[in-house]
Amino acid sequence: MNDLEELTAWAGALVQKLDARQRRALMRAVVTELRRRQTARIAAQRNPDGSAYEPRKPQLRKKQGRLRQTMFARLRMARTMKARSDAGSAVVLFAGYAGRVAAVHQYGLRDRVNPRAGLEVKYARRELLGFGEGDLARLADAVVRRLSE
Repeated sequence: MNDLEELTAWAGALVQKLDARQRRALMRAVVTELRRRQTARIAAQRNPDGSAYEPRKPQLRKKQGRLRQTMFARLRMARTMKARSDAGSAVVLFAGYAGRVAAVHQYGLRDRVNPRAGLEVKYARRELLGFGEGDLARLADAVVRRLSE
C-alpha cells in the first residue's frame, strides 16, 4: 500500500465522525494546502520526485533584449490553478485552456507551437501536479491541525 492510500485510510475514519459542515471545512483546508505546495513546486521548476524540469529548447527567433520568464508562471495563478472541495473530495486542477497546456506538459505530448502555424513539437515531460517529498506529511499535519481545532 502506498503513502496516499495509507493517508486516506487513516484520515477516512476520522473524517467520517465529522458532520458535513466540518468535513467541507477540513477538505477546504486540505485542498488549500495542496494547492500551495503544488504552486511552490512549480515555481521552483521541480518534478514531484525532486528532479529539475527539462530546460526549454533554444528558440529559433529570439528577440534581442527580452528576458524570459520562468515556465508556467501563468499556470500557477489562482485563476488557472483551481482548488475545489466539497464534503467528500478535494481536487486541484487547471481550468479551461490552461488544462490543455498543462496536460501536454504533464504527459509529454505533442502539440502545435502556434495555432496558426503547422509546426508540431513533442514537449518534454514536466509533471505539474503530483505528490512530492513531504506533501503527504504536510497534508496529514493539516488534517490533524484542523481536527484539533
